[in-house]
Amino acid sequence: MLTKRAITSIWYVALISVIVWFGGEPGFTALTVVLGVLAALEFYRMVAASKRPPLTYFGLVWTALFILSRSSGLLSLLETRFNPELITPLLLTSALVLSLIGLLVRRQKEGAFTSWVWTIAGILYIGWLLSHLVALRGLDSGRNLVFLVLFVTWISDTTAFLVGRRFGRHKMAPAISPAKTWEGTMGGVCGAIVVSILFFTPTLFQLPLGCGQVIILSVLVSILGQVGDLIESLLKRNLGVKDSGRLMPGHGGVLDRIDSLILAGIVVYYYAIWVM
Repeated sequence: MLTKRAITSIWYVALISVIVWFGGEPGFTALTVVLGVLAALEFYRMVAASKRPPLTYFGLVWTALFILSRSSGLLSLLETRFNPELITPLLLTSALVLSLIGLLVRRQKEGAFTSWVWTIAGILYIGWLLSHLVALRGLDSGRNLVFLVLFVTWISDTTAFLVGRRFGRHKMAPAISPAKTWEGTMGGVCGAIVVSILFFTPTLFQLPLGCGQVIILSVLVSILGQVGDLIESLLKRNLGVKDSGRLMPGHGGVLDRIDSLILAGIVVYYYAIWVM
């Protein structure tokens, strides 16, 4: 009988796969904005619960703007009136300056700069880093590269969990995530290699990369994805919470589900623009 965790995973994977395949770049951008805003909301709620109230609404808006700023379709519309290269520095500058001004008009002055730091951290951690997935979708072979990120990350996470639960003996980072083991990490890497060979050379999702490059990239995705999971675990431990939210039964919140994708998308994006 399928558990809540398994059912949630199936629906999650199916929904995102359909949008990536049929939604084009606009559909994927919209999906990423929704997931990013929900993850940022969970982030700010965790911070607020730890008595460090951030500028939540400001952070949500700028998270969405950072993700939208990497959309190739949107950039092409702005190109005739505005230099697209200025968008990122403009967003970063406005995020810093306007949030600082917001501290002055806010009623609660105690711990104001702590709140400011957490607000900017949420924008950069979720908005800026997640925007690389949107930028990746806009590249040549972008759809297949996004599928590489998604499938390799999902299989890596799943095999790491299963291998770690069955064979895990040596703790990897007990102070951060006591359940994670080196055996599980290696299982995740092996799972990533297998799925990359089965799906990305050169049959179902064709990529302008050789078999060796796809394997190297899948290993990097698996490692960075697991690092991303550890980073979020450290965040939750620092803030004293178990899960980022309850939106996804068996998994916790949206941030719990996309924490691996945040870093995995970055490594594939920069690999693609430098190597392909």
